[in-house]
Amino acid sequence: MLKVGLTGGIGAGKSEVSRLFASYGAVLIDADRIAREVVEPGTPGLAAVVEAFGADVLTDDGTLDRPKLGSIVFADPDRLAALNAIVHPLVRARSAALERAADLDSVVVHDVPLLTENGLAPLYDLVVVVDAAPRTQLDRLVGLRGMTESEARARMAAQATREQRRAVADLVIDNDGPLEALEPRVREVWSQLRDRAAPR
Repeated sequence: MLKVGLTGGIGAGKSEVSRLFASYGAVLIDADRIAREVVEPGTPGLAAVVEAFGADVLTDDGTLDRPKLGSIVFADPDRLAALNAIVHPLVRARSAALERAADLDSVVVHDVPLLTENGLAPLYDLVVVVDAAPRTQLDRLVGLRGMTESEARARMAAQATREQRRAVADLVIDNDGPLEALEPRVREVWSQLRDRAAPR
């Protein structure tokens, strides 16, 4: 089994690379998706969030009101740390269970947006970084996601720098060009990952 950490700055195209890897046969473990699953209604995770933050963070139908919770935690580092202390161990446990269930010759790709920021590179056999120039990221966030330029810049500034991400990378996938140029590069990296995962 080859454990791969996949990361990239917002707007770099990591989600598309993730999708391509999965289409080639990678076992994809998506940290963001798991983080949503562990606080769904009826989970111990949601109960712990409500205990820490109060029932005001729930919508009328009992689901987590993410915008409301976000407005609380992103304005207060201590509250954010409290939320992370609830959610991160649950995400790690679920990720580990999914990894254990994978075949021994699998390429297991952990899609982790904040891999660099949280110092997680040592957890993986290798790290793949999807890279794009800041101008490209900005154009995509404004043009494709409808953010204002100031929103996009703030989101980018809250993440690791391009240089910090590249410093932890074993392999870099350049995604500065059009979408059709991305697929051949991802396939080339996939071939390298398969070779490394193959039993010796």
